[in-house]
Amino acid sequence: MMDFQENIAKIFREAREKSGLTQAEVAKKAGIHVNYYARIERGEKIEPRGYIINNIAGALGVKVKLPLGK
Repeated sequence: MMDFQENIAKIFREAREKSGLTQAEVAKKAGIHVNYYARIERGEKIEPRGYIINNIAGALGVKVKLPLGK
C-alpha cells in the first residue's frame, strides 16, 4: 500500500505530465521553489503543509481530497 508521499507524488507527477508543464512551471504557479516541488513529486519523506498541496493542485488544475489512502 502506498503511503501519503507516494500517493501525492503519483497524482502530481501524472497531472503535470498530462498538462505538459515542467516542474519549474508548476512550482512557479504554486509559489514554491522548484527543488521543493521536485522533492514532493519524487515522494521524498517530507510533509508539505495543506496549503502547499492545495497550491500545487490548483497549479495543476486537479482536486486533492485529504486524507489520501483512507
